[in-house]
Amino acid sequence: MGLPATHAVLAQSSSSNPPTQAPDQAQAKHPSADSPQQLSVQARIRARREQRRAAAIHDAYSHLYETYASIGYLRFVPGPSLQRVTLYAWDTGLTRYFSERLGVTVDGRGYYGTAFVGLNSSNITRPAISHYDVLAGPTYRFYMQPKYSISGRVMAGYAQGNFSSDTNGFGAKGLGLYPDGGTFAADASAIAEYNFSPSIGFRLGPDYYATGFGSTMQNSIGFTGGVVYRFGKQ
Repeated sequence: MGLPATHAVLAQSSSSNPPTQAPDQAQAKHPSADSPQQLSVQARIRARREQRRAAAIHDAYSHLYETYASIGYLRFVPGPSLQRVTLYAWDTGLTRYFSERLGVTVDGRGYYGTAFVGLNSSNITRPAISHYDVLAGPTYRFYMQPKYSISGRVMAGYAQGNFSSDTNGFGAKGLGLYPDGGTFAADASAIAEYNFSPSIGFRLGPDYYATGFGSTMQNSIGFTGGVVYRFGKQ
């Protein structure tokens, strides 16, 4: 009687435990995340994204010409012993690009302000001053994305100063201003541009501006900002 009972218990125990799947069958139902097929799909997705980004960059920066109109200001010393004043500016220019990164810029600008010359016998304490400049030099885009870019620019040229027109005949020298005349000008700037479309953007950049009025050196700091328009295809 014991032997039949033992066989019945063993048969019930083996039927209650389901057979374990083979390792190969389990892996077939649950493939690894790093399988060659999945890695290949991810690589294709990354390649398509990179192609779209490269196409957007080319669409924005493959234009032959770039023109801009800006406003700005400059902290400027109007005379050898006078305090620094703020000049307000307009600035416009054209860049001819020879690649997506490298171009040559021709720039024209005018600066306007009033100089504080202190009390004197002429009763002129705040005469208006200005200077007008033409510069040219290379521009290089060293960082480009579809929506924005960062460029560096160095230019040199000519500046024409007008310091005596508001002195009522007393002359610039009598009020401590630099004499009227022409001199060299040099500019170094870093320019950030944000693109509203491939052809239109906004730029903003700080400027280091050097001039040589009165046979001295004026080291000025300022900025310009304005609208950019690109046209023509390379």
